[in-house]
Amino acid sequence: MRPNIVLFGDSITQESFRSGGWGASLADAYSRKADVVLRGYGGYNTRWALFLLHHLFPLGLTKPPVATTIFFGANDAALAGGTSERQHVPVEEYKENLRKIVRHLKFNSTELSNEAQAANKFVENHNKNGIELTNGKAVVNEITSGRATVSRQDLGSLFVNPACRFLFLGIFIIFECSPTMLIVLITPPPIDEEGRMEYARETYGEKALTLPERTNETTGVYAKGCVELARELGVRSINLWSKMQETDGWQKKYLRDGLHLTAEGNAVVFEEVVKVFKEAWLDASEMPYDFPHHSEIDGKNPEKAFQQKCL
Repeated sequence: MRPNIVLFGDSITQESFRSGGWGASLADAYSRKADVVLRGYGGYNTRWALFLLHHLFPLGLTKPPVATTIFFGANDAALAGGTSERQHVPVEEYKENLRKIVRHLKFNSTELSNEAQAANKFVENHNKNGIELTNGKAVVNEITSGRATVSRQDLGSLFVNPACRFLFLGIFIIFECSPTMLIVLITPPPIDEEGRMEYARETYGEKALTLPERTNETTGVYAKGCVELARELGVRSINLWSKMQETDGWQKKYLRDGLHLTAEGNAVVFEEVVKVFKEAWLDASEMPYDFPHHSEIDGKNPEKAFQQKCL
């Protein structure tokens, strides 16, 4: 089965499968080697994205993604008091929301409406999950941040299933979901304030407000917070805000309306994502095809190629 690469973000991700989009280019680069799965939600900020986590990345996946890009911040950075105030999220909350998303992907346990009760049920049904306890049951007392404190007699040292690893260390049960997943945080792009005002006048005419809804300076604060958090959590990041501004005339070259990407802007994102993937371990040129290349198939004995590749 091909591995999955998930693109999780706002409209800049949602639009990435359009012609020339960075997601479409990524799907082409990993063609027949990985499936690029689009999970982009136009207008969303990190606060709203949290409601999607258990739907998009549920616990117990038999095939969790090998990589996930997290690309939010353009809407979080909308100015309080501006026309897009509804989307505004304070920068510290933005960072905390990103932290929750990363933790969910790396170290989430389960979605619990009644945590202690659900955890007790989990332990009582341990045999169904393949977990072996010796000298009696473990009784879960509480769960906090993916850790369950337990009273115990004796616990097995390690159990692994295809989706999650359960580590029994002392009196802690630690749930690790896809600990090897490559996670990449992408900062919001820079803002062309003049371009945003031009877009507003063209779209709304006389109804367009004269005050900016976003500023490049404010968005830069969110970009800095994103990079700092990635460093703190030990995950990779792409500082798109800084990268794009290295080019003269970036405002019109990379942004079609002061915020969303042109074809050239999409190319920058694609190149940066591929660069990070290669620096990690997800190099498309080194990944095998899921099934034999046509040149490997003998026209008189095609079965042989599939036996060698698939069995």
